[in-house]
Amino acid sequence: MAILEATLSLLTELGYEQLSIEAVAGRSGVAKTTIYRRYRDKADLVAAAVDYRSHATPPSPAAVDLRENLLALAGWLARQIAEQEIGLLGALFAGMRGDPRLAEEMRRILRRDEAAMTDEPFRKAIGDGERLTPRAAELFAEIAPAVIVHRVVVAGEPCDERFVEHLVDDILLPLLLEGR
Repeated sequence: MAILEATLSLLTELGYEQLSIEAVAGRSGVAKTTIYRRYRDKADLVAAAVDYRSHATPPSPAAVDLRENLLALAGWLARQIAEQEIGLLGALFAGMRGDPRLAEEMRRILRRDEAAMTDEPFRKAIGDGERLTPRAAELFAEIAPAVIVHRVVVAGEPCDERFVEHLVDDILLPLLLEGR
């Protein structure tokens, strides 16, 4: 969809504060009224664009043990985050700090995506007899992306297989399993 593609492109180029419906209309070749008929404000438009871009499906837990499923999930998550343009992530983070409506919309999307990412693997682990700490899925959803974003954005390092193994073995499993 041209409107959403234009929004993402301009968001990366200009940042959230400088992004305007007028600029999106010009880039996408539609009238501002067309955009306002579909999206109530800039926050709604940006959230729709992010939602449009992020329709990747996390891997289903195929392995027999929690570690292997976490390796697959953390590897998938690392690829998803690494594929994002750093300018887009920065624009979204800055926009969320300054616009409560955008923050609310992005948190709604993130909660939905977190649930899609963690429900099945953690339900399977419990069914397989794993003793997980309380709120293990929420811990994973909070910690894994934060460490990966730090690695990609702040440290400027890749999230290769060795790093994903370190993340799972040395950080996540000790936090997620009771008695470890």
